[in-house]
Amino acid sequence: MNRIATHAGSWYTDSNARLNAELDKYLANVPPLTEQGESYPIEGARAIIAPHAGYSYSGPTAAYAYKCINVSEIERVFILGPSHHVYLDGCALSRCDTYETPLGNLALDKETIQELYNTGKFEWMSKGVDEDEHSIEMHLPFTAKIFSSKLDQIKVVPIMVGAIDDRKEKVFGELLARYLVDRKTLFIISSDFCHWGLRFSYTYYQPNNHSGLVRLGAGDSVSDPPIHESISNLDHEGMRLIESLDHGAFSQYLRTTKNTICGRHPIGVLLCALAALDQPARIQFNKYAQSSACQKVRDSSVSYASAYVYIG
Repeated sequence: MNRIATHAGSWYTDSNARLNAELDKYLANVPPLTEQGESYPIEGARAIIAPHAGYSYSGPTAAYAYKCINVSEIERVFILGPSHHVYLDGCALSRCDTYETPLGNLALDKETIQELYNTGKFEWMSKGVDEDEHSIEMHLPFTAKIFSSKLDQIKVVPIMVGAIDDRKEKVFGELLARYLVDRKTLFIISSDFCHWGLRFSYTYYQPNNHSGLVRLGAGDSVSDPPIHESISNLDHEGMRLIESLDHGAFSQYLRTTKNTICGRHPIGVLLCALAALDQPARIQFNKYAQSSACQKVRDSSVSYASAYVYIG
């Protein structure tokens, strides 16, 4: 059974040539060194966090994550994405054999998927649910691109992560830790960051006087700081907590700020998986962007951030 690339032709081009050229451009625009002076790819990078919006919006940011990956040893790719369309109090696996992309099909790791299902912790998602969800699909062309020289040598393990609580994030993180520690396995964590604006029902704002978050109404006007700067401050607070590897602190931040980070549960699972390892780990964000710079309450934006996870 093949999963059709349902968002090709809308969220990204369905032309092989145009998609190749677009991804080439995004990857080429990443500077040769990180802000910390590390050269790409990052040796020891075993996971990435990257956005999943339409490529014209988030592709340039996602490229910073994919640039981190040394593909030479990798044979298996886990992709953890949030569920946007169905309520799921757990994690779900795909029954498909292949995932279609304009750059070539990706084979699923049926053995690993069955192994996960046999734990009794996962459920199956229907083909319809699988094809409706974009959070995993938006990483497939990037995956096919960076592994183009060995596309027939890698297999993917897509996991849809539902609206699970902290306890379940820990359960799934501990379950996935033994795969994360495998040097031949890459984890892709799919997440956008703040969805800000009336259309997202999220208009929280942090004044420069640090009086606490306030919720803006349609008629409010603020400038100290500009709304887009407040959004950036809010996102970077969350990013720092993710970098601290403190699952509890990140969860508390989400409860306090209600920041609309759609991949918060896949990120939570990652943090719990890292906590279960007996090896040192580090998360480093290397790119942040917004779809637009909000000035007025009636404006809206989505934030994008990319990071790599070093284990070793």
